[in-house]
Amino acid sequence: MIQITHWSNGVFGVFLSHVETRNYVPGYRNFTGNSRYRIRPPGVPFGRPQRQKASVFRQGLLGEHVYVIDCGPDFRQQMLNSSTNRLDGILFTHFHADHTAGLDDVRPYSLRYGHLDVYADASVIENLKERFGYIFATEGRYAGAPNLKVTEFSNEPFNLSGKKIIPIEVLHGWMKIYGFRIDNFAYITDAKRVEESEMEKLRDLDVLVVNALRIDPHRTHFNLEEALDFIEKLNPKKTYLTHISQHLGLHAEVSKNLPENVFLAYDGLSIRI
Repeated sequence: MIQITHWSNGVFGVFLSHVETRNYVPGYRNFTGNSRYRIRPPGVPFGRPQRQKASVFRQGLLGEHVYVIDCGPDFRQQMLNSSTNRLDGILFTHFHADHTAGLDDVRPYSLRYGHLDVYADASVIENLKERFGYIFATEGRYAGAPNLKVTEFSNEPFNLSGKKIIPIEVLHGWMKIYGFRIDNFAYITDAKRVEESEMEKLRDLDVLVVNALRIDPHRTHFNLEEALDFIEKLNPKKTYLTHISQHLGLHAEVSKNLPENVFLAYDGLSIRI
């Protein structure tokens, strides 16, 4: 993993990676109030035998608040590699294990800073309480368990450290999950279909990050053709493809066939907008 670049006016970053295959290169994206971005990629197209799950890191532009979107099983290593020593909360896209299995590893942050804010929809909250019962126990609770303050959100905007967070409801196969828009940046993973009403929330983006699993169709994820059609309809200034499997192809070969301003994320990419 690359190091997060910290700026005096705060850092906002996103870990970008695909989630379906056994081998891949992790992705990380980071930007500041100066709109500087750094991305670690979705990678078996690079042929590297590494795999970490998708997650998003956000250190607020207002103050020093730090949030992540999702915390998969590689959360601990991602945070260690980022040299980030603070965490204030988590926003969850959905309850699948590759987006939630690292929840126990937030405990050092809650022990240091007090409770962590968790934002999730009802299905995620129910699933986490079932899988991580010891965290949510009210009697005989293990003292070392993470201390979480859970806030349920629905498909309505909410405020986070002075920023308006706009949930984007997408369909992951049959399952309703969420992406998020923050200012003119949007992050969507695991999407297969997005209704027109939700696409209206994604107009006039500077940067879109969206999944593109492979060439062949998949029943629960965009393939490349579907992702490019989605991008064409929205027409963001720039788009980065993530959630990529080795079945998409080699990085150089795929890149040369992509439309202008659509890119595969790769290790260490840094952009400004």
